[in-house]
Amino acid sequence: MAEKLKIISLGGLNEIGKNLTVYEYGGDMIIVDVGMGFPDTDMYGIDVVIPDFTYILQNKDRLRAIFLTHGHEDHIGSIPYLLRDVQVPIYATRMTAGLVRLKLEEHRLADKTKLITCEAGEVVKAGRFSVEFIHMNHSIADSVAFAIKCGAGTVIHTGDFKIDPTPIQGDMIDLGRLGQLGKEGVLALLSDSTNVDRPGFTKSERCVGESFDALFRNCDQRVIVTTFASNVDRIQQIIDVAARYGRKVAVTGRSMENAMRVSTELGYMKIPEGTLVDLAHIKNLPKNKVCIITTGSQGETMSALTRMAYATHRQVEIQAGDRVIISASAIPGNESAIGNVINELYRKEAEVVNEREAALHVSGHACQDELKIIHALVKPKFFIPVHGEQRHLKIHAKLAQSMGMSPRNIIISDIGKVIELTPNSAKINGTVPAGRVFVDGYGVGDVGSVVLRDRKHLAEDGMIVVVVSVSSEDGGILSGPDMITRGFVYVKESDGLMDEMRAVAVASLERCRNEHILDWTAIKGEIKGDLSNFLYKKTKRNPMILPVIMEV
Repeated sequence: MAEKLKIISLGGLNEIGKNLTVYEYGGDMIIVDVGMGFPDTDMYGIDVVIPDFTYILQNKDRLRAIFLTHGHEDHIGSIPYLLRDVQVPIYATRMTAGLVRLKLEEHRLADKTKLITCEAGEVVKAGRFSVEFIHMNHSIADSVAFAIKCGAGTVIHTGDFKIDPTPIQGDMIDLGRLGQLGKEGVLALLSDSTNVDRPGFTKSERCVGESFDALFRNCDQRVIVTTFASNVDRIQQIIDVAARYGRKVAVTGRSMENAMRVSTELGYMKIPEGTLVDLAHIKNLPKNKVCIITTGSQGETMSALTRMAYATHRQVEIQAGDRVIISASAIPGNESAIGNVINELYRKEAEVVNEREAALHVSGHACQDELKIIHALVKPKFFIPVHGEQRHLKIHAKLAQSMGMSPRNIIISDIGKVIELTPNSAKINGTVPAGRVFVDGYGVGDVGSVVLRDRKHLAEDGMIVVVVSVSSEDGGILSGPDMITRGFVYVKESDGLMDEMRAVAVASLERCRNEHILDWTAIKGEIKGDLSNFLYKKTKRNPMILPVIMEV
């Protein structure tokens, strides 16, 4: 009986971000991408969300390599957390490897990790797999797809991509190689679904350059531009336009500085001589000779643009007349934060230009017509949509059907589900541990759903601590009950309510004493229950109540 190829997504399905796909064949395992996700608004205190690595750790002896499609955080962000427990070579293109190296240095893992740089067209052997790097276009340099070959057949894993006929640097996506693989026979296609609900084609990155030119031309004020730090081609265009109009460029924001350092060292960004200046020097230049490139396109609290808007940036203060260009679209969930920053910029009399007013951003993901081209070239026997929420996966499945594919050959999976492929069949068979692990400061996984539920409860309703001292001899009240509240009511203006709460607590204790309830847990439960009922009837609020009983 032929061996089965297993494909297991531990992230990136029914969610945007946290991409991680495991491939298994003949006792060997490889991983494609190890990404992270960002917390939802109700995940109080959580910094990042990473995949559950349990299954990988259980099988780490079989793991042969990690392959990375590109250098965005949702594809490389969790690498340091996995490498704490696993030592395995990582294969990536130059730009991706450069960004990963920064991460490894930050986590003091660079010396322990074998990071191998590959070019598009190279083939890497990893156990019983061979993995070919295929050049793609995306919003970060050096993006690749993988043709993963094993005894069961060839699987094409696209990573994030679009078809850009006029990229800023490098070649157009290697459609020829994808077509060639399609002719040779492709068992399965795993394709990016992020923009599948958008008809037509994604615009070329060059469109943005024309918009920048119009905004820099004849502008007598300072120009401040914010964009994604990883979008090297966008930053290159900003620098080129600034140099064309005789402006000096200064950069602020840690991720922007890191991305520029890596991309210039590796030759992906070419800065005209004399254009780049230190941020401290811009004060001495005329306004029409200054361009500042900054982080903060998503309204992040600690980003450079947000600090400028709220006058907490040490070196740059927004001045009346500054032209602030926001060259990015809002990631879902960030609209409110971006809106707050824009309002603050208007309050400082700045002129704000965003993508609604000019073509200042293009997506890095393929729209429907581009996805159809990939399907037509690759001609896979089976199709597995990835990188998207449920609606994206379902729409992508319909698109594949419109290309003549049988619904029986399309698998919409979920994280943790095991897809088994043979040369003639594909089915979901079983599950493995999967989910979200929360990172809070240095803590990884020590904050679970119970802690988050408590944080949500505290954030929404506040808390009351009831402190009482009782006699060890007869259970009588010696002092208290004292009420300490946080986030519930302003105590100085609520004396009446506090007195009523004390009376309820005293009545609970007296009842327990009369009924000879001596177990402290039971007594605390009675106090908590009575106070909860009273407060809900009185205030329609449900604070967290923590009784503390001290025996004297």
